[in-house]
Amino acid sequence: MASVPTRIDGPVAVIGDVHGQTSQLREIIAQLAKLPDIHRRWIVFIGDIVDRGPDPAGAVNLYCDLAKQHDKVTWLCGNHELAMAGSLGLFDVPDYIDFRGRWTSHYNSHSTFESYGVQHNDLEGLRAALPEDHVRFLSDLPWAIEHREYLFVHAGLDRNIPFETQIRILRERDYTLSHPPWLYSKDFILKGPPPDCPVPVVIGHVAIPKVQFGNGTIAIDTTGGFGGALSCVLLPENIVLQSSFAGPAPAAAPVKKRSWW
Repeated sequence: MASVPTRIDGPVAVIGDVHGQTSQLREIIAQLAKLPDIHRRWIVFIGDIVDRGPDPAGAVNLYCDLAKQHDKVTWLCGNHELAMAGSLGLFDVPDYIDFRGRWTSHYNSHSTFESYGVQHNDLEGLRAALPEDHVRFLSDLPWAIEHREYLFVHAGLDRNIPFETQIRILRERDYTLSHPPWLYSKDFILKGPPPDCPVPVVIGHVAIPKVQFGNGTIAIDTTGGFGGALSCVLLPENIVLQSSFAGPAPAAAPVKKRSWW
């Protein structure tokens, strides 16, 4: 089976954190379908498709359907996918990492269990309920998607570590790390990437009132899974597409040191 693409080129449509908001995702997909160049445009999901919202299983289904119909679709690993996959044993987890406790207690994962028709905390039941294509994608999500003009990373890059060091770790995906900061840190959106980063870094993870361009980043998570409009950014045009609003837009959340959740 083909793996999730990690190197792309050409025009891109990058979709913010979906978090089970399937109706909003359908609106975005309908807008993308009308683009005259959609046949050659990559569709990138910035991570966190699952948890919080009403229908994570439906959102993953939409991704799988897109991947079958459009050959330029890819999905970046968010901290929610990492915790879910680690909890279900979809990759080898060191004994000292408690993905189970983290995901079931702190990630609003109840909606994911419910959307697959399984009781919350029934990890064995959830693993059995996952369709094979869901297992395949969740088991092999990249930590970075590379483009000659952009880098896509769920939470961003550490300003204090050389770019080449970070991109090497992202390519290798070090699953011995309990909280890989590129998927978890809420500080990177404020500090921006390292000075030697050659391209803008496109990120999600931190809920913001509107898409932000600047400081070496393009930040696109405008819902956090709790309301507002789901955003999609067309690159290189820097055009923002949005779904209709579902509840209040997220306020600019305070950023806390080592706030992993």
